[in-house]
Amino acid sequence: MRTTLLLVVAGLTAGLAGGAALAHHGRASYSDEIVTLDATVTEFRFVNPHVQIYFDITNEGGEVEHWQGELTAPNKLARGGWTKNTLTPGDRIQITGRAARNDGHSVAINEIIMPNGESIPLWEVLDVPTR
Repeated sequence: MRTTLLLVVAGLTAGLAGGAALAHHGRASYSDEIVTLDATVTEFRFVNPHVQIYFDITNEGGEVEHWQGELTAPNKLARGGWTKNTLTPGDRIQITGRAARNDGHSVAINEIIMPNGESIPLWEVLDVPTR
């Protein structure tokens, strides 16, 4: 009986903790609209809980707009080859992702294309054995 109670309590605790973790990763502030932006990096923060890229774009009216983009956790990007020096101010990149709702200048980044045309990995590279 005591073991059963302990297992039930452990299961409930794990379930509640899992729900809190999922709640943290909500993307409700981003729309389903996909945007592609030609960006100039102004700041790169390789920090927890999510890596941040701050950048400028020139809008259709010729005005400079200040934006920010969000990536995954730095430990996942590090396993994909990223470092705190992967991007530096002045780098010209192309960013694609989900735009913020309410005309916010923010994007949940899905892809980054470097000036040489290379798409850099936005997640950890898994070693998958080949057959």
